[in-house]
Parts: sequence; structure tokens; C-alpha cells
Amino acid sequence: MSRQDINRSGEMEVFVRAVELGGFTAAATACRMTPSAVSKLVTRLEKRLGARLINRSTRRLQLTPEGCGFYERSVAILADMAEAERHASAGEQVAGHIRINTSGSFGNHVFAPLIPSFMALYPDVSLELVHTDRVVDLLEERADVAIRTGPLKSSSLTARKLGTTRKMIVASPDYLRRHGVPSSPAELETHCRIGFSYSRAVEGWPLRLGSQTMTLPAARGIQVGDGEAMRHLALAGAGLARLPAFTVKSDIEAGRLTPVLEELNPGDVEEFYAVYIGQGGPLPARVRTLLEFLRENVRL
Repeated sequence: MSRQDINRSGEMEVFVRAVELGGFTAAATACRMTPSAVSKLVTRLEKRLGARLINRSTRRLQLTPEGCGFYERSVAILADMAEAERHASAGEQVAGHIRINTSGSFGNHVFAPLIPSFMALYPDVSLELVHTDRVVDLLEERADVAIRTGPLKSSSLTARKLGTTRKMIVASPDYLRRHGVPSSPAELETHCRIGFSYSRAVEGWPLRLGSQTMTLPAARGIQVGDGEAMRHLALAGAGLARLPAFTVKSDIEAGRLTPVLEELNPGDVEEFYAVYIGQGGPLPARVRTLLEFLRENVRL
């Protein structure tokens, strides 16, 4: 078969579907092919490229490093082609489905209030919001954008900074009436401190003592898997919690939560980023528009 007879965009589309759907059978259904035809297409593609793209197993497909690179560029190329076709037929239309992965705290307190404005501007876009505090694999979760805190660990991801927020220790007035208001790290040791059940970039609660900073272990009594659960436990009077200021601002203003030991707050901040796959390559108009909307409207 000559090079000009190869449908390279068709191969890319089948390969991307196989990766995103997790198998040849699912890709075959989506592409209206047989599983054996999909398998042969991928094998033919690997032979032509001279590189193994996928390690096959009975349970799942695993991309090789070469496969990861080919997948990312294929996604970008297919998105660029689709965007070019949309531009030629109906202008640069912002339309389609966007899957967003974010923490419950950011989703509820920051993004949810912005959604009506975004949907009013772009009625042809549909949003899928997935809440989790754990760091997910964007490929496995088929997420277009993820909102994350802290430094990136993967060089295949690109990040746009959305802002920063300070952290603060809070408790409900009822809890403080029952257990007293701690006035020192030593007194804080005796209180129930609600912590996270997963590893964090900064473990423990930093406290400023003069020119020094000490770190107190976070969890003493209760551990949770997400920030919103921690906030609700604090509201219920279960213990002290250290949370981003934007998640408790309205609770403090309403008297539902009270800041604790603010004089020992070291002023450390948590950085928030919108993360997506690609290193400056083409993005679908819908994703590019969402990223710009977040940059202009997120206020932490």
C-alpha cells in the first residue's frame, strides 16, 4: 500500500477511541468495525511506525511511552481537523461536551456559581462536572480539564494558574463552647483535628512561632477523603479543620464557623491550576474557551 493510500486520520481516530474506551471491542463498537479489524489496524499502524504503541493484556490496554506521545499528538491533530471543518462550515463555533474534574470544594464554591454565566454565553456546550479530591489520570478519566492544586508531576500536562488562597483553621461556635478555644499549639494538641485520608503536598498544619514555623500533625480523631466533607464536619461541631479561605468565607461571615489561632497562621497559600493535556498544541474551541473563561472569572 502506498503512503498516499493510507488513511492516517482514520487510523488515528480508531487508535484514540481504543485508548479512551479502554479496549478494542469498545472501539470497534464506536467505530462500527469488528474487534479483529481494530486489532489488525493497530498492529499495522505499529509496524508502519516501527514502534509498539500499546501493551496488550486480558484486563486492559497500557500505552507505551511512544504510544502516549502518539496518542497526545493524535488527539491534538484530530481536534485541529475538526476545528478546521467547523470553522469552514459554520465559523469558529464553541460547541460540544466538556468533562471537568475538580475537587468538591472548588466545584461547589467557585465553579458552580459561574456555570449559569458560561452556559448563557455558550448554549451549545454541555458540561460534565466530576468531583474528587484525588489526583486523576486525565487520559483514564477522559477529562478535558482538571482543576488541581500544587506543582505538576507530569510533563505531558499543561497548566494555567487560576489564583491562590490562604489556609485557615476553623471550628464551629458550638464545638468551641464545648471544648474551649485553643490559644497555643500545646492546647491545639488536645483537640480533635480533622485531617485528610490521602497524602498531601504539605502534610500537617504549619504554625508560626516567632521567626520559626512548626508543623502539627493534621489528623487526630477523624480523617476524610475530600474538603467538603471536612467543612461539613466542622460545621457539625465534630472538630477543628484547616481549609482554604474561599470555602469558609461565607460560613465565617454568617457565624457558622470561627477562625482559630489566626495569630499563628504562617500565611501559606494554596495555588490552583486548570490542567489539560498538551504542551501548547491545538485545543478544541470549547476547551480553549472554558480555560479563558476560568482565567477571567475565577476569584479566589
